[in-house]
Amino acid sequence: MSFSTFLKLVEIQTKIASVFPFMIGTLFVVYQYQVFDWQNTLIFFSSMFIFDLTTTAINNYMDYRKATDNHNYDFRKTSNVIGKYHMKARAVIILIFTMFFSASLLGIWLLVRTDLLVLFIGFACFCVGILYTFGPVPLSRMPLGEFFSGVTMGFGIFFLAVYVNAYAAGIANLIWQGEWLFLRVNVVEIIRIGIISLPCIFTTANIMLANNICDLEEDIRNHRYTLPYYIGRKAAVLLFNILYYTSFLAIVVAVVIDFLHPIMLLSLLIVYPVMQNLAKFNREQVKERTFAISIKNFILINATLVLLMGASVFCSLF
Repeated sequence: MSFSTFLKLVEIQTKIASVFPFMIGTLFVVYQYQVFDWQNTLIFFSSMFIFDLTTTAINNYMDYRKATDNHNYDFRKTSNVIGKYHMKARAVIILIFTMFFSASLLGIWLLVRTDLLVLFIGFACFCVGILYTFGPVPLSRMPLGEFFSGVTMGFGIFFLAVYVNAYAAGIANLIWQGEWLFLRVNVVEIIRIGIISLPCIFTTANIMLANNICDLEEDIRNHRYTLPYYIGRKAAVLLFNILYYTSFLAIVVAVVIDFLHPIMLLSLLIVYPVMQNLAKFNREQVKERTFAISIKNFILINATLVLLMGASVFCSLF
């Protein structure tokens, strides 16, 4: 398998969904707690990124297997990346296991350097990542897909990016003493992290929601009953809009209650281009023409937050 083919298998262009929460979380921990452990950050990023590549490879492999089992050779040869680029299934399996164990070993290394809470949160994210595309009923085929993808990537990655740097700052601790396991949580800090991660959660969830809205009729034919099937297309489009506006509301609330620097309010300048994109999506929900709007809004909102969080760090130095 060539490197370019590998990048197609893992859909490298989709990894922004994990990189942005990591970047925002890392900048936030420097701003809020004035700490930065470059070794823990590098280990966490490597584990997170490799595991993200793994879940995408698993998803493509499972689609290929299902197409093969159902004798859907047109899909296997033209739509699925494994068939399209003539990858050997055995090589793909070996690659998946190699990446999975690499990510796991890095996670164990990070656990040794921090504490047990990293194991608990990391294991939960690993389980969601695997079950998202694997198993008899993957999470992506259920009405909970948006919730799990948003919380796992938007909050889970953000929280771990903060925690691996500031695990000694009293955010939370999981302590094992003899027969007892103690969980200690600073409620205010968890609420702070939760509110600030909401834009990451909602913009990530909206990528899947947009995909499911655009694929609604096809999903029904293929017995995939996602959230838009249960709440209807009109309500799903309304939810799509609400999640973006709530992202901006979360930023305003965070500034008002002094969780974020006032400079973050400059993010409201991009409300108008986001609204313009939403107007296009509201008019039609067609995969080839309007699904990309969820990607554009994701990049627009999160790139803005990265820049302003970086500015917040700079302002906090003076």
